[in-house]
Amino acid sequence: MSEQVYPSMSVANPHPPLLDGIQRIATIIAFIGLAMTVISVFGLLQNGSYLWLSLFCMAFGVGLYSWRQYHDTHPGIKNDGIWFGNLTSRGFWAWMAGILITFFYVCLYWYPQWLGFSAEGTNTGVVGFFDPLSIALKGKPASQWFVYGTLYTLAILCFGFKFILKYRHNRYQVIRTLSVIFFQLCIAFLLPELLERMNQPSMDLKNMWPLNYYFFFDWNLDKLLNGGNLGIFMLVWGIALIVLISPLLTYFYGKRWYCSWVCGCGGLAETAGDPFRHLSDKSLKAWKIERWLIHGVLVFAVVMTAVVLYTYFTGNSQVLFINSYSVREWYGFLIGATFSGVIGVGFYPLMGSRVWCRFGCPMAAILGLQQRFFSRFRITTNGGQCISCGNCSTYCEMGIDVRSYAQKGQNIVRASCVGCGICAAVCPRGVLRLENGSADINMRTEALKAVHIKAS
Repeated sequence: MSEQVYPSMSVANPHPPLLDGIQRIATIIAFIGLAMTVISVFGLLQNGSYLWLSLFCMAFGVGLYSWRQYHDTHPGIKNDGIWFGNLTSRGFWAWMAGILITFFYVCLYWYPQWLGFSAEGTNTGVVGFFDPLSIALKGKPASQWFVYGTLYTLAILCFGFKFILKYRHNRYQVIRTLSVIFFQLCIAFLLPELLERMNQPSMDLKNMWPLNYYFFFDWNLDKLLNGGNLGIFMLVWGIALIVLISPLLTYFYGKRWYCSWVCGCGGLAETAGDPFRHLSDKSLKAWKIERWLIHGVLVFAVVMTAVVLYTYFTGNSQVLFINSYSVREWYGFLIGATFSGVIGVGFYPLMGSRVWCRFGCPMAAILGLQQRFFSRFRITTNGGQCISCGNCSTYCEMGIDVRSYAQKGQNIVRASCVGCGICAAVCPRGVLRLENGSADINMRTEALKAVHIKAS
């Protein structure tokens, strides 16, 4: 087999190899599966066999492509060519992907009839296309949310497999990815659908307040309180997550236990969003916007929950000048739909994979405050080994300038850090290390572990 020679002396090859034959075939298979789902919008292919074929083609195509790309690579993280790829460098295809994903989310939240959903009649379009799977799982026709949940889970499964192949030489990344796949497939998707089939209260047991902003809404509380022993268990479990389980786990392991190991939003960002992690803004301006925005959303969520509970217990929807029903509607529109869904996922190809987690998620804000001041988790640095290559900062999806900490030998204890460990994985010198320890928990963010030599 002859070697292709690239006439460039650049260390970062500006002419990365194109797809080989197997990758082209895999891409075609995946697009055929996706095209079948898209075509169903027009009322075509409304047969259960086409649904299974579509899902199989998408999964097989992505899996084959991923295997071909990474199966024979040497140990180490390969991010070759991402700054030259049209899709991964805000080129034409990145904008097209962002627009199409955003349009899908707009239809999902506000115009489900465009997807074929019918609340009273028979589903058509893409929602009707997923009816056979929905009936098989929960004995009911599909809704737009079932379509979304299926595609969401499929994306984490397929791109999770790709992620594992890419980072297979890093044990932490493999276990972490298997964890998010398990929680999304079993806890977030299958379990609620099967419970609904048995006419039992259904809930994503890992989705807690304030990320699950409607947990304390009257209709949800009534559903759980009237749901027998299982409903009471879910109510107690949800409250225990907030006041006991989450703070305890965050104290020992930082916010990574949730944001990088359990959360579905983080799971999609880590798997399907992995090719876009380098697009996160590392500027000081972005950091300032991040702090004001994410804590503003948290305050909004707390105020909304307080007035909603006040209305539930008193029956009075007016709290001073605030109407509880208006507040919940605006929160659901601005935060629950527009920010977390439309912007949070649609802007992957333009702003990186953690837009929602970084700028809007109130759950991340709470965990971040706990991590910053009351957690044993930190990323330690060995400044003497740092060569200032910048890989750590480049691939930090939360926009943290990791290199500046490494150069000073300073522990990284940031509220925004989700503990994904990619900075440590891509470091060629082993400078960074994820640790849990309480030796300097009260002063660790102040002391610079750097050696300063006075001039003679």
